Amino acid sequence: MSKQTIEFAGEAVGALMPDNGQLRFVAVKYSVWPLDGQVFQTPEDARRAVAMLQAHRQRGPAVRRNPRAGPAPVAGRPEPEVPYAFPGAVGQTP
Repeated sequence: MSKQTIEFAGEAVGALMPDNGQLRFVAVKYSVWPLDGQVFQTPEDARRAVAMLQAHRQRGPAVRRNPRAGPAPVAGRPEPEVPYAFPGAVGQTP
């Protein structure tokens, strides 16, 4: 295994460094900083995580963080928090 560059939209955003038979992500752009240090099984897993992160940033969170900021939720119950995880990440929880 050798180090690999991860690109998104034609721009290098990170590198994968071999780490005990797996690949550790090293962010080189602020936009992918949440992935820094995560371990992936394959380069494709890391690319998919980068793409998901970028898509998430573009559309915004799926769950309102502050229910009082907008209209009241249905039946007066707050919406549950949904954990956000990246597929392919090994041994880490967000």
